[in-house]
Amino acid sequence: METRYGMKDFDNHYAGLLTTSILYHNLVTYPLEAASAPLRFTMGSFNRWILWCIVAFSAFLLDRTGAEVIDLRWVVASDHKLWTPSFSQQVITINDMFPGPLINATTNDIVKVNVFNENGIQQRLNSWQDGVSGTNCAIQPGTNWTYAFVVKDQIGSFSYFPSISYQKLAGGFGPIRVNNRIVINVPFPKPEAEFDLLIGDWVFKDYKVVRLGLGESVDLPDMILMNGKAPYVHSQSIGHESFNVTKGKTYRFRVSNVGTTLSFNFRIQNHKMVLVETEGSYTNQITLDSLDVHVGQSYSVLVTADQDDSDYYIAASPKLLNTTDRSPLVAKGVLHYANSGSAASGDLPTGPNPLDIRFSMNQARSIRWNLTAGAARPNPQGTFNVSNVTLSETIILHGSEANIGGVYRYAVNNVSYLTPATPLKLADYFVNGSGVYKLGDFPIQSVKETATFGVSVVSGIHKGWHEIVFQNDIAWMDSWHLDGYGFYVVGFGEGEWTTGSRSTYNLYDPVVRSTVQVYPKGWTAVYVFLDNPGMWNLRSQHLKNWYLGEELYIRVHDDDPNPAKENAPPENLLLCGIFGEAVAPSSAPEPQPGG
Repeated sequence: METRYGMKDFDNHYAGLLTTSILYHNLVTYPLEAASAPLRFTMGSFNRWILWCIVAFSAFLLDRTGAEVIDLRWVVASDHKLWTPSFSQQVITINDMFPGPLINATTNDIVKVNVFNENGIQQRLNSWQDGVSGTNCAIQPGTNWTYAFVVKDQIGSFSYFPSISYQKLAGGFGPIRVNNRIVINVPFPKPEAEFDLLIGDWVFKDYKVVRLGLGESVDLPDMILMNGKAPYVHSQSIGHESFNVTKGKTYRFRVSNVGTTLSFNFRIQNHKMVLVETEGSYTNQITLDSLDVHVGQSYSVLVTADQDDSDYYIAASPKLLNTTDRSPLVAKGVLHYANSGSAASGDLPTGPNPLDIRFSMNQARSIRWNLTAGAARPNPQGTFNVSNVTLSETIILHGSEANIGGVYRYAVNNVSYLTPATPLKLADYFVNGSGVYKLGDFPIQSVKETATFGVSVVSGIHKGWHEIVFQNDIAWMDSWHLDGYGFYVVGFGEGEWTTGSRSTYNLYDPVVRSTVQVYPKGWTAVYVFLDNPGMWNLRSQHLKNWYLGEELYIRVHDDDPNPAKENAPPENLLLCGIFGEAVAPSSAPEPQPGG
């Protein structure tokens, strides 16, 4: 399959997608009108098409909410990155930056931004702005579309990235911070400074070439980068990442895995780290020598500059692979003390055995919710818990490889998702899904005997507690993400999940996060309260798995129209597929299972 989501190559067409959801429950947002604006292509450096995204940087207070509206002006380009004096590569840049610029917001701010897909920010009652193939039409060449979303009752560390046509492999990603409002106490002293650290695997081939050659073999990346820079003193590096610190001060590092394939272990030479936050949840504060970060995940750690004035290595090495310190698959940067008189030296800080799954799983189990801290709201996080919930439904999802008519794919319960020309949300709202998908076709607790293509949509029970079990039938790490919600991560295990596995669950203080890892041939269990109506994407965060079909959608609906359970479609709604470019039809009655 040459392209996905009906998209053309970057040289002619670039569209990004925003996925958003709200972490906490029983909250209400107000509808936003997302303004459309023209999109112009113009010739830029290296004779590449440049996309001018709307965004003027201005912020003003709204009396109604006390929030700011953040509008950004971005220039998104296919540009060149110089790795060595003799080697350069085409990458996706924003405002000539790789990685892209920081989106820095505060709880309840309104953010208006075009084109990109952010990972973990949640859309409350507004899957119209979710920006994946199941909710939005592609932005056509010569046009533009503005996403508008509220970071309603949310805080934390996240990232954004392009989500179509395999473009994430070429860059276009960047950091997101959602800060606490001043009236909310943060459960640790204010750090001297904050640093965004985006780490991820990278390939030197053009993403279109890689996309065409996807197959059964495991293609390892060429390098792991820190903030888009090659490893310290590597032969292909003309610059490395470095962070300046002052002895005696404490700093917050927001670390994100923006890669497509590899989990990594993160550590700093001679320095401890205190874990304080992950993807919008404050955690119990635990002191670590190193931290495993899986594809799509983000963490905040506090690091105190308590060593002698010098330079120290920052390292990130891949999981499930044996590497040496000189390997390009070991990212290396520098922690530079202000009065340092010597370069980083000696061996890299030692990490855990990369093949030791149990170490990683035990560390994951130790990451727990801080029940007494407030987050986006004054009341403690522990106000919301799963210790006494009644489950409405259990969904068991097997992620696997598949061969369908000689075509290599990934599948969920032996169904490989095939993207329809009409977004599911449009079909759901206007024609009951008729001709696009059928409720009840996807098996939620069994695996189809024969692998097949399908448009997988699960009917979620509105305001019901759901148990989702991710079973990884692949001999490699996987990560899963559900738009619109946060997971309560209640358990991890090796082998096959059974009902007896529930006896191992942590129902007292499971952490809530937006992306969860699943270990090779193992399982992960989460609880989620489906109180956010909409059509929500549930997917593998591993780019190859996602692109080749490891995804589905959960439709959360309430029959009662009073009060309205979801925002109305935006005035600039794009139409495509069976609707062409016609005026949107009136909404239709509720679809029935199997119809």
